[in-house]
Amino acid sequence: MNTTTDEMRTEYDFSKGVRGKHHKSYRQGSNVIFLDKDVAKVFKDSESVNHALRLLVEIAGQEIGKNLTKGST
Repeated sequence: MNTTTDEMRTEYDFSKGVRGKHHKSYRQGSNVIFLDKDVAKVFKDSESVNHALRLLVEIAGQEIGKNLTKGST
C-alpha cells in the first residue's frame, strides 16, 4: 500500500454519505485546537485544558481576557 498518494482506498464506501450533514452543528460550536506534543502529554482531554485555561484567566484577572479578544469580531 502506498500511503503517499491522495487516492481513496477501494474499501471506502461513501455511497450513503450525506454532504454537509454536520456542517450546521460544527459552525455553532466546534472549535478545534491542536496542541504541541509536549503540551498534549500534560493535557489529555478538553476538560483538563479548559480547567488550566480558566485558572490562568482567574490568576491573570480580566486583563488577559481583554487582550485576547482585541481585534476579534
